[in-house]
Amino acid sequence: MFSILKKIVMVITALAIMSGMSFAGSSIVIKGSTTVLPVAQGTLEAFMKKNPEVKMSLSGGGSGEGIKALIDKTTNIATSSREIKKEEIDLAASKGVKPVAHVVAHDAIIPVVHPRNKVNNLSIDQLSQIYQGKITNWKEVGGDDLKIVVISRDSSSGTFESWDHFVMKKTKVTPRAQMLASNGVIVTAIAKNRYAIGYLGIGYVNKSVKPLQVNGVTPSVQTALSKEYPLSRELYMYTDGEAKGDVAKYITFVKSAEGQKIVVKEGFVPLLDVKKAGQKSKK
Repeated sequence: MFSILKKIVMVITALAIMSGMSFAGSSIVIKGSTTVLPVAQGTLEAFMKKNPEVKMSLSGGGSGEGIKALIDKTTNIATSSREIKKEEIDLAASKGVKPVAHVVAHDAIIPVVHPRNKVNNLSIDQLSQIYQGKITNWKEVGGDDLKIVVISRDSSSGTFESWDHFVMKKTKVTPRAQMLASNGVIVTAIAKNRYAIGYLGIGYVNKSVKPLQVNGVTPSVQTALSKEYPLSRELYMYTDGEAKGDVAKYITFVKSAEGQKIVVKEGFVPLLDVKKAGQKSKK
């Protein structure tokens, strides 16, 4: 009997040692913005190659969901395409969480239409009136006699919040608008609908959609970095307090020259000068 118990103890001990070996190293959870997702994905993969002992997981869901997860202490890093709100800071404080912002890239929110659309430029006022439902036909802004289909991000999106800040200015989006959950879904919807208009982070614009000028300014890495383009913004990673350990190491990597080259590769705007950050955007 004693021999059997001894063997059981030895097996349990061995399994515990093996389990400890399997999960050695730290774990970093990242949740939040779908806009920041390509930057997080690219830098995560490069960081893990250099630091294989660090286990990392990444998911989207929107800036609001990422910040909520940080407040609930279910993520180490919340990615966000907007600044954290005062009410979120207050809620975090009530739970003993102190959100600290790390700017990791810049972005431009770009209105996009179907490639066959004749319109090339819209003012911020025209965009606002289209999204309020006051301008309903493309001929009103120099296009064909076609009804406008308004496509927007959903309200949990940081991009939606930024669009509200820059364009809507607290006016309401028309109830006829299609509210979609991600940049990628909007690209697909616009590419298939000649009547549609939507908006995207710069890194998601591709040849299947047509980007528009805003107030006569062409959106680009250069005009976003200089803030000449009127819908330019910062992209964030939030931590609970100052980043420490492997979380700090990862965020430092994202901000480094190597990390910023990945930002450029993914089509976004680097913190550094474009030439210093390396290659030009492929998008």
